[in-house]
Amino acid sequence: MRTLITGGAGFIGSHLAERLIHNGHQVFILDDLSTGSMENIAAFKGHPACEYHIDSVFNRRLVAELVDLSDVVFHLAAAVGVRRIVERPVQTIATNVGGSEIVLELAAKKRKRVALISTSEVYGKSAKLPFSENDDLVLGPTCHSRWSYACSKAIDEFLALAYYREHKLPVTIFRLFNTTGPRQTGHYGMVVPALVTQALRREPITVFGSGQQTRCFSHVDYIVEGILAGISLDKTAGQVFNLGSAEEISINDLAAKVKDKAMSTSPIVHVPYIEAYGEGFEDMERRVPDTRKAEAWFGFSHPGSLDQIVESVVDNFRRQGVHPRALAASQI
Repeated sequence: MRTLITGGAGFIGSHLAERLIHNGHQVFILDDLSTGSMENIAAFKGHPACEYHIDSVFNRRLVAELVDLSDVVFHLAAAVGVRRIVERPVQTIATNVGGSEIVLELAAKKRKRVALISTSEVYGKSAKLPFSENDDLVLGPTCHSRWSYACSKAIDEFLALAYYREHKLPVTIFRLFNTTGPRQTGHYGMVVPALVTQALRREPITVFGSGQQTRCFSHVDYIVEGILAGISLDKTAGQVFNLGSAEEISINDLAAKVKDKAMSTSPIVHVPYIEAYGEGFEDMERRVPDTRKAEAWFGFSHPGSLDQIVESVVDNFRRQGVHPRALAASQI
C-alpha cells in the first residue's frame, strides 16, 4: 500500500509513518516543519520505503502529485498546541480549514481513501460525559480565540462528511483525546512533555489554573493502531470515531505522578490562566471519551496505563539528555 501522511514529521504523524514502514507499506511524508521535526523521522527517513517532502499542504501541485501516487491519505497537518492556537489564531484557522479543503478536494477527484485526524477539542465546553460521537458540540464565544481551533476542526469534519455525501469520498474521521508519548514536545502547550521536562531539570513543575481539571491521556502507539484498524475497513467511510483512554486524572495528580516517576525534587506550582495564556482564556473541566463505537466497529482498545505512559515519556527525555541544568553562579 502507498500512503501519504500530511504532517508526517510531527509527533503522531512520525509514529504512524514508522508503523506503516514497519508493516511493509510505502510512505510519502509531507510536512512544513512548523511544529514537526526532522529528528522525529531521523530513524527511518533513509528507508527505501520512505520519501519525504519539506513543503506545505498549500502547495497544490505537490499535494496533487502525492495524492495521485497514494492509495490512502492520512491528513494530520494542522496547527496544534494550546499556546500556538492562542498566540496565532489566524494561522490556526487558515491552516486547518484551508489545508484540509485542498487535501479533501484533491483526494475526492481520485476517490482516494482518507483518514482525517480530528480532536476532542470539537466537543468544546460540553458537560455531557463521556463524549460520544453524536453529542452536540458546545463552543465558547468568538471573542475568545481559544475556541478557534475547535471550530476550525469542526469545519474540517463538516467538509469531510460533505465530500463523502456529495462526492462519495471514502473518508473516516478520528477524534483523538490527549495523545502523548515519545517524540512529543512541550513547546506548544502539550502538558505531559512540559511537566516531564520541568521535573527532570529540577525546575518548578507548573500547573495552569486550579489543576482540578481532568484529562484522559492515551499512548500514541495505541492511537496509531486504532487509526490503522479503522481505515482498513471500507464500512467506516463516512463515520466519526473517538480514540482515547478512559483513565481520567486531574492535572494536579498528573504533576505529582510525573514528579514521582522522574524522581524529581521540583516543587509543584500553580500559574493562573491569565498569566499563561492571557485574558479571557477558557478551559474544559473534564474531557472523557466514549470509545464504544470504535471498540464495536474495529476492536479498538487502550490496554496501557497512565503509569506506563509517563514512564515512557520520562525515559525518552532521559535518553535525549534532558537533565538538571547546572546552577548559575548567582544560585550557588
